[in-house]
Amino acid sequence: MENQSAMFHGITGSTLKLIAIITMLIDHTGATVIRAIQRHPAIVSDPGLSALWQQIYNISRDIGRLAFPIFCFLLVEGFLHTRDVRKYALRLFLFALISEIPFDVALKSGWYDPAKQNVYFTLFIGLLVLVGIRWITDNDSRNLFLCVIPIALGMYLALKIDTDYNYKGVFLIAILYLRRHSRLYQCIGGAAAISWELPAPLAFLPVYLYNGERGLRLKYVFYWFYPAHLMLLYVLKTYVIPALPL
Repeated sequence: MENQSAMFHGITGSTLKLIAIITMLIDHTGATVIRAIQRHPAIVSDPGLSALWQQIYNISRDIGRLAFPIFCFLLVEGFLHTRDVRKYALRLFLFALISEIPFDVALKSGWYDPAKQNVYFTLFIGLLVLVGIRWITDNDSRNLFLCVIPIALGMYLALKIDTDYNYKGVFLIAILYLRRHSRLYQCIGGAAAISWELPAPLAFLPVYLYNGERGLRLKYVFYWFYPAHLMLLYVLKTYVIPALPL
């Protein structure tokens, strides 16, 4: 792997994870709490405040675009270093199920919205694609074009059940894995794959500085943080914000 920087030791995996968690929280706060504030009668009736909160909303969603590419990169790193990919996949699938109701109530229309699935399903499908790619390359490295098969199947499945970021997220995960031997090319490929959603490519600036070290042990922080923060935001947007005398 390329040398990241001669000036400092780079960014650890735990730092990347914290960046992703914080930017995700800002994004989801915008999509829930700030949206609820915008709908408050006191804000709706004041054009100046309405415009101000719209700007805050836009900024929060832009910041949030950085989260998903970082989580995809960390998924690839996790796949490369896990001792048991089956347990890794099972853990992702379990938390996909746990997170579905929090995802629906916070970001969608109710307690059950079959039209959209949370991001854990995207990561889970992406991991299965990586398993397929590795199986193909381990058995016949000359037929790399066969890797198109698991990638296409994963993209189709994500699109069919409409996971968060759907087929585009699975494609990004595949690109990050296929370009893993060069951090520079990995970041360029990842930025290109997510360029349809600006400013998401900026996420690959901290990714490029990743030094390959784990850092703090935050193995289960994101797993539980995702459903927990969505439930908290649901309570805030549904019960707290409407009752405030803004």
